[in-house]
Amino acid sequence: MNDGTMYILIIVTIIISAFFSATEVAFATYHHLRMKNLAENGNKRAKLVIKLNSNYDVFLSTILIGNNIANILGASLATLLFVKSFGNDLGATLSTLVFTIIILIFGEVTPKSIAKEYPNKFAMFAAPIVNALEFVLLPVNFFFKVWKKVLSYIVKPNSKAHLSEDELIMIVDEVQESGAIDESSGTLIRSAIEFADLEAVDIYTPRIDVVAVSTAARHEDIFKVFKESGYSRIPVYEENIDHIIGVMNYKDFFMVLTEGFDIKEIIKDVLFIPKTKKVKDLLLELQQSKSHMAVVIDDYGGTAGILTLEDILEELVGDIWDEHDDIIEAVKKMNDNQYLVLGNSSIEDFLEIIGSKEEPNVLTVNGWVVEKLGTLPVEGKTYEVKPYTFEIVKMDGKRIDLVQITIEKEEQISHDSENNEL
Repeated sequence: MNDGTMYILIIVTIIISAFFSATEVAFATYHHLRMKNLAENGNKRAKLVIKLNSNYDVFLSTILIGNNIANILGASLATLLFVKSFGNDLGATLSTLVFTIIILIFGEVTPKSIAKEYPNKFAMFAAPIVNALEFVLLPVNFFFKVWKKVLSYIVKPNSKAHLSEDELIMIVDEVQESGAIDESSGTLIRSAIEFADLEAVDIYTPRIDVVAVSTAARHEDIFKVFKESGYSRIPVYEENIDHIIGVMNYKDFFMVLTEGFDIKEIIKDVLFIPKTKKVKDLLLELQQSKSHMAVVIDDYGGTAGILTLEDILEELVGDIWDEHDDIIEAVKKMNDNQYLVLGNSSIEDFLEIIGSKEEPNVLTVNGWVVEKLGTLPVEGKTYEVKPYTFEIVKMDGKRIDLVQITIEKEEQISHDSENNEL
């Protein structure tokens, strides 16, 4: 065999190696939904890609066998050429060095990069060739299939292996970044994934914010509560809010709006649940019982708060606004280090906004501020707890309704410390 023929054969082996490398990446990264759509629309190559990928072990062994044969053949031919030109010792060393670099660039990195950019097109291009090779290598693939079964008996596979919640969210993030889904779809999917871990305590309306009426209330007072709150359903209690006996719908109330009516005749049952109740289980129970509200019970059997069907749905699809809702910004940024914050807003959300890694023991900004101060604040007063300054704008009884929080910058803290040392 002359040198010219050997050069041509080496180039051919590099091309074959590049083909197998690109095919492996294309089949691993192609867009499954788009390929499935093409297959359902009658694209024969798309159908073949799905068929080959359904038996990935056979596909992978075919690719690896083909790639290794091409690389070994190319390396052998390169060694013959270099030994002929530079002698046994130097020729063998040079051939290994040069051929390895060439294979790395033109047989691995370049084809894999191209295939990753156009995985669907390359997978459909390569499918008929791979299908034919699978048939040719059928005996060898059968041997590897048997060998894999033997290995599975020796090394027991982890049948319980599954994707974690964080891994699923990462996949959703990657799919969204690729443009396959829009931001709203990505948010909805992430909410659905995180939904499984939610407990009633994470989303319920605390007792202090519950709007409820007594069974002894006059119909004028009930009418006023419905009008001012804008709610369509209101819990009803006997004696005090720790004894909620049901829920009243405003439609039922207005249908019997007469003097002397018994409120108990129109109230409907509610579910009573612990704080640790899984929200996904509660949703199913609300659907089965055709209820819209559940009462969250504290450790002593009293009312901790309430949870509505709307609260649950908002966790999945975001806020649901009706004509009675006022759109209020929970955290309003006044400047770089100053925020106007509602007391009942989530402390975790606020800390995330300001970039704090603090892990709070409470759920709301109100609870967090009171915990920092160690006492109940007074409306109109300003309190300083490094690095925060709290100006209590508005109180609602013993609860902070609105607070202005100023965060002292790190450089200011350092400057103050230096002055104190002096």
